[in-house]
Amino acid sequence: MASAAEQLASSLNLGVLAKATELKKRIWFTLGALIVYRVGTYIPLPGVDTSVMGELMAQHGGGILGMFDMFTGGALRRMTVFALNIMPYISASIIVQLMSAALPSLEALKKEGESGRKKMNQYTRYLTVVIAMFQAYGITLGLESMRGSFGPAVIDPGWFFRLSAVVTLVGGTMFLMWIGEQITARGIGNGISLIIFSGIVANLPHALASLLELGRTGALSPVFIVGFMIIAILVIGFIVFMERAHRRVVVQYPKRQVGSRMFGGDSTHMPLKLNTAGVIPPIFASSILLIPATIAGFSRGGGPAWVNWIVSQLAHGQPLYMALYAALIIFFAYFYTAVVFNPQETADNLKKYGGFIPGIRPGNATAEYFDYILTRLTTIGAIYVAAVCLLPEILISHYGVPFYFGGTSLMIIVSVTMDTITQIQSHLLAHQYEGLIRKARVRGRVR
Repeated sequence: MASAAEQLASSLNLGVLAKATELKKRIWFTLGALIVYRVGTYIPLPGVDTSVMGELMAQHGGGILGMFDMFTGGALRRMTVFALNIMPYISASIIVQLMSAALPSLEALKKEGESGRKKMNQYTRYLTVVIAMFQAYGITLGLESMRGSFGPAVIDPGWFFRLSAVVTLVGGTMFLMWIGEQITARGIGNGISLIIFSGIVANLPHALASLLELGRTGALSPVFIVGFMIIAILVIGFIVFMERAHRRVVVQYPKRQVGSRMFGGDSTHMPLKLNTAGVIPPIFASSILLIPATIAGFSRGGGPAWVNWIVSQLAHGQPLYMALYAALIIFFAYFYTAVVFNPQETADNLKKYGGFIPGIRPGNATAEYFDYILTRLTTIGAIYVAAVCLLPEILISHYGVPFYFGGTSLMIIVSVTMDTITQIQSHLLAHQYEGLIRKARVRGRVR
């Protein structure tokens, strides 16, 4: 841990950062793009009374609407042009990844290199438009049926409003997708992840103010608030430790002789992350479990008694909800890990390039070895993700802690921050190498 901290401090040296002009341009470009995104989250959708949507979110903010509003950075609550945010693109990406694992044609396309990656990205964009159109149309129909204390949500309902709203919302999603791609190419970090990250972080001050307000009014004791802050810091540290944890699998390459020279014989390692699935399992699990509660909230308690009983058992903090939440997280951890990591394909690639694991035969035996290791790692990773998500869930349900302090949001914040810092370190290291090369060339010319 000490060596990692020293490496981080040396990599983020301000003197080196001041000389890295290319890195500074990338950082400024990223900040400018995120500012444009945040400004767009305050531009209201034409023809909509945003106060009605605010009332709805105040009543049903604990359901799936609250989770989506967290990911959109408050854009859904304010019903702005970025109300859909980047979520249709993420859904399309996940669907394309799942289809590539199920359809041989897409799996072969993924193996074609850069050209195949471009085609897969194009398919993802097309599917994003389709998903965004369906979601936008559903939002427009829902807005037309909403009424608040001051009147209807839509000033002039009809087909003209539906068409203009769908075009605006879909255009906002495609614009955010373009911004995310530009950040990835010309900025620093992953653009799509940074958009979600900035939306969550932008609302953290408001969530912290709400928490302190609960302490001021006496709803929460000061001792509990201090204890909660300490627990949050410890959870963040635990997430950092677990996200950096990985298993190193030693890979050996045999020696080969070309003419009179000997090549190869190198030994390297393949890092397998403890949490390969990332934040996908809690996002999927939350979405599935919050749908019944949200539907029941819209029906205002109407419906069969058995439906109301199931919904009450699936409320936040109930034993059934906690058990199903943990089970779904573990299931999706295994499922998504199997999608993103193919042991047989990895073993075939090692065999193709002459690599092998010491003591393990190339081919099927190597694939079985990878599957054995990955199963054990995923078991630990799934339990870790479930524990991180369940602890804040208890605090949210029993003590009224704001939704933004949930385990999913903390995992997204920590993961994106670590990834961005890693990329900054890589750029700084490349800049230092370029400086050493230039100095060596100058000394060679002088001599």
